Amino acid sequence: QVQVVESGGGLVQSGGSLRLSCAASRTIFSFYAMGWYRQAPGKQREVVASITTSGSTNYVDSVKGRFTISRDNARNTVYLQMNSLKPEDTAVYYCNLVVLGDRTNYWGQGTQVTVSS
Repeated sequence: QVQVVESGGGLVQSGGSLRLSCAASRTIFSFYAMGWYRQAPGKQREVVASITTSGSTNYVDSVKGRFTISRDNARNTVYLQMNSLKPEDTAVYYCNLVVLGDRTNYWGQGTQVTVSS
């Protein structure tokens, strides 16, 4: 079992920045991919950004140029730096970890991000 703990959400004005953190209870080298998803009220959960063990990153078009996903191997932590935030970025953000090998998915509890206009 893997524990996934997120932090860093909050309320910010449009144009502001936040950094989300996702700490795993085991080495992140045991994960094939790590990512951030979000779910806004009344909408489906969508992938925002992901990073593989090789360092390859992907972003949904709506956040390209504004969000950056990164990882700290020593801290077993994945980050999502969010800049130039917009009201439409308001959602609950979830960290997702995919285990290398059996591809089991682990999810964090979610952290609320609210961007006011």
